[in-house]
Amino acid sequence: MFKRQVQSIDELLPRVIRDNGLETPLLQRRLIDAWDEVTGRIVASYTVEKFIRNQTLMVRISNPALRADLSMMRSQLVMRLNQSVGSMIITDVRFF
Repeated sequence: MFKRQVQSIDELLPRVIRDNGLETPLLQRRLIDAWDEVTGRIVASYTVEKFIRNQTLMVRISNPALRADLSMMRSQLVMRLNQSVGSMIITDVRFF
């Protein structure tokens, strides 16, 4: 007989995700989903579209005044969004 190395799913799943190249897309999805929580309900209601391209979160805001206000808070938003997922995923936020 031979001994099997039994591993818990908690140990195995992160390694499988990392080995298959799914860690970054998963963290990006978590960051996009965190937008509503980080910015709040009112900003989320004006958010039309959001996606990540080249470590930049692209966000379409339907209200021009809100878009201008959020543009002035870009560095704070980047910091809070990255903290929400626990990793450096984005370096900038752009509004359109």
